[in-house]
Amino acid sequence: MVVVGAGIAGVACAAELVRAGIPVEVRERARVTGGRMASQRFDGRPADLGAAYFTVDHSDFAAVAEEWRSAGLAREWTDTLVAYGPEGRRELPGGPTRWAAPRGLRSLVEHLARDLPVVHDRLVLTVEPGPRVDGRSCAAVALAMPGPQAALLLDPALGAATRAVTGQRWSPTLSGVLRFPARRWPDFRAAFVNGHPVLSLVCDDGDRRGDGAPVLVAHTTPEFASGHLSQPTAAGPAIEQAVRDLFGLPEPAELVHVHRWTYAKPATGGDGTFHLDDDGIGIAGDAFGRPRVQSAWLSGRDLGRALVDRLLGPPG
Repeated sequence: MVVVGAGIAGVACAAELVRAGIPVEVRERARVTGGRMASQRFDGRPADLGAAYFTVDHSDFAAVAEEWRSAGLAREWTDTLVAYGPEGRRELPGGPTRWAAPRGLRSLVEHLARDLPVVHDRLVLTVEPGPRVDGRSCAAVALAMPGPQAALLLDPALGAATRAVTGQRWSPTLSGVLRFPARRWPDFRAAFVNGHPVLSLVCDDGDRRGDGAPVLVAHTTPEFASGHLSQPTAAGPAIEQAVRDLFGLPEPAELVHVHRWTYAKPATGGDGTFHLDDDGIGIAGDAFGRPRVQSAWLSGRDLGRALVDRLLGPPG
Protein backbone atom coordinates (compact mmCIF):
# COMPACT_ATOMS: atom_id res chain seq x y z
CA MET A 1 0.00 0.00 0.00
CA VAL A 2 1.41 3.39 -1.00
CA VAL A 3 0.38 6.82 0.23
CA VAL A 4 1.71 9.67 -1.91
CA GLY A 5 2.07 12.91 0.03
CA ALA A 6 3.07 13.50 3.65
CA GLY A 7 0.86 16.46 4.44
CA ILE A 8 -1.71 16.07 7.17
CA ALA A 9 -4.19 14.20 4.91
CA GLY A 10 -1.61 11.65 3.82
CA VAL A 11 -0.29 11.17 7.34
CA ALA A 12 -3.81 10.71 8.74
CA CYS A 13 -4.56 8.14 6.03
CA ALA A 14 -1.33 6.22 6.64
CA ALA A 15 -1.91 6.21 10.40
CA GLU A 16 -5.20 4.33 9.95
CA LEU A 17 -3.54 1.76 7.70
CA VAL A 18 -0.64 1.20 10.09
CA ARG A 19 -3.05 0.94 13.02
CA ALA A 20 -4.85 -1.88 11.18
CA GLY A 21 -1.58 -3.70 10.50
CA ILE A 22 -1.48 -2.97 6.76
CA PRO A 23 2.06 -2.46 5.39
CA VAL A 24 2.31 1.04 3.97
CA GLU A 25 4.94 3.37 2.58
CA VAL A 26 4.44 7.13 2.56
CA ARG A 27 6.28 8.80 -0.30
CA GLU A 28 6.94 12.52 -0.10
CA ARG A 29 8.69 14.49 -2.83
CA ALA A 30 9.83 17.23 -0.43
CA ARG A 31 12.67 16.97 2.07
CA VAL A 32 10.31 17.29 5.05
CA THR A 33 6.88 16.23 6.23
CA GLY A 34 4.06 18.76 6.46
CA GLY A 35 2.70 19.75 3.06
CA ARG A 36 0.85 23.06 3.20
CA MET A 37 1.22 23.09 6.99
CA ALA A 38 4.68 24.37 6.20
CA SER A 39 7.12 25.99 8.59
CA GLN A 40 10.68 26.99 7.94
CA ARG A 41 13.40 28.16 10.32
CA PHE A 42 15.13 31.46 9.76
CA ASP A 43 18.08 32.13 12.07
CA GLY A 44 16.84 29.31 14.28
CA ARG A 45 13.29 30.62 14.58
CA PRO A 46 10.33 28.96 12.82
CA ALA A 47 7.78 30.89 10.77
CA ASP A 48 4.61 29.43 9.28
CA LEU A 49 4.56 29.78 5.50
CA GLY A 50 1.39 27.92 4.58
CA ALA A 51 -1.68 27.49 6.78
CA ALA A 52 -1.93 30.39 9.22
CA TYR A 53 -3.67 28.51 12.03
CA PHE A 54 -6.27 25.78 12.53
CA THR A 55 -9.73 25.64 14.04
CA VAL A 56 -11.62 22.78 15.65
CA ASP A 57 -15.32 21.92 15.58
CA HIS A 58 -15.29 18.13 15.10
CA SER A 59 -15.00 15.91 18.16
CA ASP A 60 -12.52 13.51 16.55
CA PHE A 61 -10.20 16.29 15.46
CA ALA A 62 -10.60 17.89 18.89
CA ALA A 63 -8.98 14.77 20.35
CA VAL A 64 -6.02 15.26 17.99
CA ALA A 65 -5.72 18.92 19.02
CA GLU A 66 -5.69 17.89 22.68
CA GLU A 67 -2.93 15.39 21.94
CA TRP A 68 -0.90 18.19 20.39
CA ARG A 69 -1.65 20.45 23.33
CA SER A 70 -0.60 17.79 25.84
CA ALA A 71 2.66 17.34 23.95
CA GLY A 72 3.32 21.09 24.18
CA LEU A 73 3.03 21.49 20.41
CA ALA A 74 -0.19 23.52 20.05
CA ARG A 75 -2.03 26.19 21.97
CA GLU A 76 -5.24 28.13 21.68
CA TRP A 77 -4.23 31.43 20.14
CA THR A 78 -7.15 33.83 19.60
CA ASP A 79 -10.83 34.13 18.77
CA THR A 80 -10.55 37.75 17.66
CA LEU A 81 -9.23 38.92 14.30
CA VAL A 82 -9.42 42.24 12.50
CA ALA A 83 -10.14 43.28 8.93
CA TYR A 84 -8.69 46.11 6.85
CA GLY A 85 -10.59 47.46 3.89
CA PRO A 86 -11.39 50.63 1.99
CA GLU A 87 -13.09 52.04 5.10
CA GLY A 88 -10.14 51.28 7.37
CA ARG A 89 -9.80 48.82 10.23
CA ARG A 90 -12.61 47.06 12.04
CA GLU A 91 -12.77 44.40 14.71
CA LEU A 92 -14.44 41.20 13.59
CA PRO A 93 -17.10 39.62 15.79
CA GLY A 94 -15.84 36.86 18.05
CA GLY A 95 -15.27 33.75 15.98
CA PRO A 96 -13.92 30.26 16.49
CA THR A 97 -10.76 29.81 18.48
CA ARG A 98 -7.72 29.75 16.26
CA TRP A 99 -4.95 27.41 17.33
CA ALA A 100 -1.25 28.01 16.73
CA ALA A 101 1.93 25.98 17.12
CA PRO A 102 4.94 27.50 18.93
CA ARG A 103 7.33 25.33 16.92
CA GLY A 104 5.44 25.84 13.65
CA LEU A 105 2.48 23.96 12.22
CA ARG A 106 4.78 21.48 10.50
CA SER A 107 5.70 20.14 13.95
CA LEU A 108 2.10 18.94 14.35
CA VAL A 109 2.22 16.82 11.20
CA GLU A 110 5.64 15.51 12.17
CA HIS A 111 4.20 14.46 15.53
CA LEU A 112 1.43 12.46 13.85
CA ALA A 113 3.96 10.90 11.47
CA ARG A 114 6.55 10.01 14.12
CA ASP A 115 5.89 6.24 13.86
CA LEU A 116 5.10 6.11 10.14
CA PRO A 117 7.40 4.90 7.35
CA VAL A 118 7.81 8.19 5.49
CA VAL A 119 10.33 8.34 2.66
CA HIS A 120 11.35 11.90 1.70
CA ASP A 121 12.80 13.13 -1.59
CA ARG A 122 10.81 10.39 -3.32
CA LEU A 123 9.14 11.64 -6.48
CA VAL A 124 6.31 9.48 -7.82
CA LEU A 125 5.93 9.73 -11.60
CA THR A 126 3.03 7.48 -12.60
CA VAL A 127 -0.01 5.75 -11.13
CA GLU A 128 -1.44 3.16 -13.51
CA PRO A 129 -4.20 0.53 -13.45
CA GLY A 130 -3.46 -2.47 -11.30
CA PRO A 131 -2.81 -0.31 -9.39
CA ARG A 132 0.85 0.25 -10.16
CA VAL A 133 3.05 3.03 -8.81
CA ASP A 134 6.04 3.77 -11.06
CA GLY A 135 5.60 0.32 -12.56
CA ARG A 136 5.38 -1.58 -9.26
CA SER A 137 2.17 -3.32 -8.21
CA CYS A 138 0.59 -2.48 -4.85
CA ALA A 139 -2.62 -3.27 -3.03
CA ALA A 140 -3.96 0.28 -3.32
CA VAL A 141 -2.77 3.85 -3.71
CA ALA A 142 -3.79 6.99 -1.82
CA LEU A 143 -2.98 10.36 -3.35
CA ALA A 144 -2.94 13.14 -0.76
CA MET A 145 -2.15 16.29 -2.71
CA PRO A 146 -3.88 19.04 -4.69
CA GLY A 147 -5.88 17.70 -7.61
CA PRO A 148 -3.79 19.33 -10.37
CA GLN A 149 -0.68 17.63 -8.99
CA ALA A 150 -2.46 14.28 -8.72
CA ALA A 151 -3.68 14.61 -12.31
CA LEU A 152 -0.07 14.67 -13.53
CA LEU A 153 0.51 11.21 -12.04
CA LEU A 154 -2.65 9.43 -13.13
CA ASP A 155 -2.88 7.23 -16.20
CA PRO A 156 -5.84 8.39 -18.34
CA ALA A 157 -7.24 4.86 -18.11
CA LEU A 158 -8.05 5.56 -14.45
CA GLY A 159 -11.17 7.42 -15.46
CA ALA A 160 -12.93 7.82 -12.12
CA ALA A 161 -9.82 9.04 -10.33
CA THR A 162 -8.95 11.40 -13.17
CA ARG A 163 -12.42 12.94 -13.10
CA ALA A 164 -12.20 13.36 -9.32
CA VAL A 165 -9.07 15.51 -9.56
CA THR A 166 -9.60 17.39 -12.82
CA GLY A 167 -12.79 18.88 -11.40
CA GLN A 168 -10.84 20.59 -8.62
CA ARG A 169 -10.03 24.29 -8.91
CA TRP A 170 -7.23 25.86 -6.87
CA SER A 171 -5.95 29.38 -6.28
CA PRO A 172 -2.32 30.44 -5.70
CA THR A 173 -0.71 32.71 -3.14
CA LEU A 174 2.70 33.99 -2.15
CA SER A 175 3.66 34.19 1.51
CA GLY A 176 6.30 36.69 2.57
CA VAL A 177 8.19 36.61 5.87
CA LEU A 178 9.12 40.12 7.01
CA ARG A 179 11.36 40.91 9.98
CA PHE A 180 11.14 44.47 11.35
CA PRO A 181 13.52 46.37 13.65
CA ALA A 182 10.80 46.56 16.32
CA ARG A 183 7.10 45.87 16.91
CA ARG A 184 5.54 49.20 15.95
CA TRP A 185 2.29 48.08 14.28
CA PRO A 186 -1.19 48.44 15.82
CA ASP A 187 -2.12 45.53 18.07
CA PHE A 188 -3.65 42.60 16.17
CA ARG A 189 -3.30 38.83 15.91
CA ALA A 190 -4.14 38.34 12.26
CA ALA A 191 -5.78 40.68 9.79
CA PHE A 192 -7.89 39.88 6.75
CA VAL A 193 -7.27 42.47 4.04
CA ASN A 194 -10.22 43.16 1.75
CA GLY A 195 -10.16 44.82 -1.63
CA HIS A 196 -6.37 45.15 -1.68
CA PRO A 197 -4.31 44.68 -4.87
CA VAL A 198 -1.56 42.73 -3.08
CA LEU A 199 -2.54 41.48 0.37
CA SER A 200 -5.23 39.08 1.57
CA LEU A 201 -4.02 38.12 5.09
CA VAL A 202 -1.28 39.30 7.45
CA CYS A 203 -0.35 37.42 10.63
CA ASP A 204 1.65 38.64 13.60
CA ASP A 205 4.01 35.69 13.74
CA GLY A 206 5.59 36.85 17.00
CA ASP A 207 2.18 36.82 18.67
CA ARG A 208 1.22 33.58 16.97
CA ARG A 209 4.47 31.94 18.04
CA GLY A 210 4.34 33.47 21.51
CA ASP A 211 7.89 34.84 21.46
CA GLY A 212 7.04 38.46 20.58
CA ALA A 213 9.46 38.57 17.66
CA PRO A 214 8.92 41.54 15.29
CA VAL A 215 7.95 39.25 12.41
CA LEU A 216 4.92 39.47 10.13
CA VAL A 217 3.88 36.88 7.57
CA ALA A 218 1.86 38.27 4.67
CA HIS A 219 -0.22 36.23 2.21
CA THR A 220 -1.06 37.74 -1.16
CA THR A 221 -4.19 37.69 -3.25
CA PRO A 222 -4.47 34.98 -5.93
CA GLU A 223 -4.45 37.65 -8.63
CA PHE A 224 -1.17 39.14 -7.45
CA ALA A 225 0.40 35.71 -6.97
CA SER A 226 -0.60 34.60 -10.48
CA GLY A 227 1.58 37.28 -11.98
CA HIS A 228 4.66 36.30 -9.96
CA LEU A 229 4.69 32.50 -9.83
CA SER A 230 7.71 32.22 -12.11
CA GLN A 231 9.82 34.60 -9.97
CA PRO A 232 8.27 34.86 -6.50
CA THR A 233 11.27 36.52 -4.89
CA ALA A 234 10.92 39.45 -7.28
CA ALA A 235 7.50 40.16 -5.72
CA GLY A 236 9.08 40.65 -2.29
CA PRO A 237 9.54 44.44 -2.44
CA ALA A 238 5.90 44.96 -3.41
CA ILE A 239 4.74 42.74 -0.53
CA GLU A 240 7.00 44.57 1.93
CA GLN A 241 5.80 47.97 0.79
CA ALA A 242 2.15 46.90 0.91
CA VAL A 243 2.51 45.72 4.52
CA ARG A 244 4.23 48.93 5.57
CA ASP A 245 1.55 51.04 3.89
CA LEU A 246 -1.25 49.01 5.48
CA PHE A 247 0.04 49.54 9.03
CA GLY A 248 1.75 52.89 8.54
CA LEU A 249 5.23 51.58 9.29
CA PRO A 250 8.02 54.02 8.39
CA GLU A 251 10.94 51.64 8.86
CA PRO A 252 11.71 49.12 6.13
CA ALA A 253 11.59 45.42 6.92
CA GLU A 254 14.07 42.72 6.11
CA LEU A 255 12.50 40.49 3.48
CA VAL A 256 13.45 37.11 4.91
CA HIS A 257 11.69 34.82 2.45
CA VAL A 258 8.97 34.64 -0.21
CA HIS A 259 7.30 31.26 -0.67
CA ARG A 260 5.29 30.29 -3.74
CA TRP A 261 2.14 28.24 -3.37
CA THR A 262 0.84 27.42 -6.84
CA TYR A 263 -1.95 25.37 -5.28
CA ALA A 264 -2.60 27.14 -2.02
CA LYS A 265 -6.33 26.79 -1.53
CA PRO A 266 -9.14 24.79 -3.15
CA ALA A 267 -11.58 27.19 -4.76
CA THR A 268 -14.58 24.88 -4.47
CA GLY A 269 -15.45 22.09 -2.04
CA GLY A 270 -16.56 18.65 -3.16
CA ASP A 271 -19.07 16.10 -1.94
CA GLY A 272 -18.09 13.71 0.84
CA THR A 273 -14.65 13.70 2.37
CA PHE A 274 -12.60 11.60 -0.06
CA HIS A 275 -12.62 9.59 -3.32
CA LEU A 276 -12.06 5.84 -3.58
CA ASP A 277 -12.78 3.96 -6.80
CA ASP A 278 -12.89 0.35 -7.91
CA ASP A 279 -9.34 0.60 -9.25
CA GLY A 280 -8.04 0.93 -5.70
CA ILE A 281 -7.12 4.59 -6.17
CA GLY A 282 -7.98 6.89 -3.29
CA ILE A 283 -7.72 10.66 -3.19
CA ALA A 284 -7.81 12.77 -0.02
CA GLY A 285 -7.46 16.41 0.94
CA ASP A 286 -9.33 19.54 1.94
CA ALA A 287 -10.63 19.98 -1.62
CA PHE A 288 -13.39 17.56 -0.57
CA GLY A 289 -14.63 19.98 2.08
CA ARG A 290 -13.91 23.42 3.44
CA PRO A 291 -10.29 24.58 3.00
CA ARG A 292 -9.22 23.86 6.56
CA VAL A 293 -6.63 21.78 8.37
CA GLN A 294 -9.44 19.86 10.06
CA SER A 295 -11.00 19.03 6.68
CA ALA A 296 -7.71 17.64 5.38
CA TRP A 297 -7.23 15.48 8.49
CA LEU A 298 -10.79 14.13 8.33
CA SER A 299 -10.43 13.39 4.63
CA GLY A 300 -7.24 11.41 5.14
CA ARG A 301 -8.57 9.63 8.21
CA ASP A 302 -11.80 8.64 6.45
CA LEU A 303 -9.98 7.45 3.33
CA GLY A 304 -7.65 5.40 5.50
CA ARG A 305 -10.60 3.71 7.21
CA ALA A 306 -12.26 3.02 3.84
CA LEU A 307 -9.04 1.46 2.54
CA VAL A 308 -8.79 -0.73 5.65
CA ASP A 309 -12.33 -1.96 4.98
CA ARG A 310 -11.47 -2.56 1.33
CA LEU A 311 -8.27 -4.47 2.05
CA LEU A 312 -9.26 -6.37 5.21
CA GLY A 313 -13.04 -6.34 5.09
CA PRO A 314 -15.37 -4.39 7.39
CA PRO A 315 -15.14 -5.04 11.15
CA GLY A 316 -17.18 -7.95 12.45
